[in-house]
Amino acid sequence: MSTSTAGRNDDAATISAAVVSAAEAAGALLPAPSALSCGSPVDDPDIAPLPGDSPAAITARLSGEVSGDVVLVVAGSVVEALANSPVGKLDVAAAMRPALEAAAGVLGRVTVTSERMEEPEAALDGLRDKGVFLAVPLLAGGEHQATLALQVTLPRPQATQRGSLELLRNVAMEVTVEIGRTRMTVQELLSLYPGEIVELDRAASAPADLLVNGTLIARGEVVVVDEEFGLRITEVVTDAAAAELGQASA
Repeated sequence: MSTSTAGRNDDAATISAAVVSAAEAAGALLPAPSALSCGSPVDDPDIAPLPGDSPAAITARLSGEVSGDVVLVVAGSVVEALANSPVGKLDVAAAMRPALEAAAGVLGRVTVTSERMEEPEAALDGLRDKGVFLAVPLLAGGEHQATLALQVTLPRPQATQRGSLELLRNVAMEVTVEIGRTRMTVQELLSLYPGEIVELDRAASAPADLLVNGTLIARGEVVVVDEEFGLRITEVVTDAAAAELGQASA
């Protein structure tokens, strides 16, 4: 076996393991009658397994350390449950975003964008011939509940990323400061009342996160400037951004 062939096999094995882990992370956040487990991965869009009961697909773009596309196909029962939720009809793509973000988080510093609804067959066909393709069925009690399919491209060398950052210096992007998150069930949300305190997953003394287009860039302290909130940066955490800042100050 040549060195190049061995390298491609190693890459395929690495991607396969990462996609299965991503499917497990997504499955942990999907509504199902019991815990979801991963079936055998499939590398052909033509035979990718789909859940029954009028399934629906949510597609999204992946960008960051790994780029590509992701498709999450869910059973029709999930769509029906979201349409008839106790808090009113829920947007399926928005409701599935936490599961997509959990899958992307397994792959590294990866952002999920442009999620939308599509027909399952068309969504999977859109992944054809773009890169490495894998689909992982998610099962509950032996019944097919969902399928996570990804087409991914391996990270480019750092030098290429630095060049692209140079081109984006003057591009305006949305900046968000996040002080913490929490996860609640629909039942817990319905039981909220005015004056109740929702505990976040962060200590009062912990720094807040600064996100650019959903990507963590820096951390800092929340301050008040002229009766408006601000953020005093204490740490830059993105490698590429740190390199750029270091180059600028040199």
